[in-house]
Amino acid sequence: MPDFERIQRRELAALADDLSALDRWRDGTLCADWDVEEVVAHLGAATRFTRFTWFRSMAGARFNADVHNRRRLEEFRGTTPQETLERFRGVGTISLPNRSSPFGLSEVIIHGEDIRRPLGLRHGYDADGLLAVARFLVGKDFAVKSRTLARGLALRATDAEFREGVGPEVHGPLLALVMVLAGRAAFLPDLGGDGLPELTGRLGGSGTSW
Repeated sequence: MPDFERIQRRELAALADDLSALDRWRDGTLCADWDVEEVVAHLGAATRFTRFTWFRSMAGARFNADVHNRRRLEEFRGTTPQETLERFRGVGTISLPNRSSPFGLSEVIIHGEDIRRPLGLRHGYDADGLLAVARFLVGKDFAVKSRTLARGLALRATDAEFREGVGPEVHGPLLALVMVLAGRAAFLPDLGGDGLPELTGRLGGSGTSW
């Protein structure tokens, strides 16, 4: 099993480095209506949670995830984007639901691409970590309805040893498969196969971005 905490630390540091000279903090991202600074603050806030503090925050928001996320990212962000970035450089890792789960790494990779893709930034993710995230997303509906999106389709990566499911095929780079399973339609043009129209239709009504 990959060391998810080690990979997270490396990916978080790489994202901070990519943003070190950024002057486009108000640019849009692939994550709902959040700008770059808001996504960074959301990721940073996620590293502070234990199961107890996460549940307490959700309960305080009446289990409205949007309210919970907005409160915590505003709590994390600094008075300037540069201060937010400095706080982000000092974060730990996302340990929910537990340290052996790939969920935390999925957050880091997906939100990293939420930022990088619109900015035209490219990054090579840890291959073992990305593969574990892809299998995690296909295997269950957790923060997003990824398993539901994949049901009845054969997903095949063209750049990794990844094949999951039975049915009409959807193929393409593993990162694109991961991002589409996370609800990011911007990556659909990177995919192909006779199952793509079905996946595209499902994605249109999935409401899976987070």
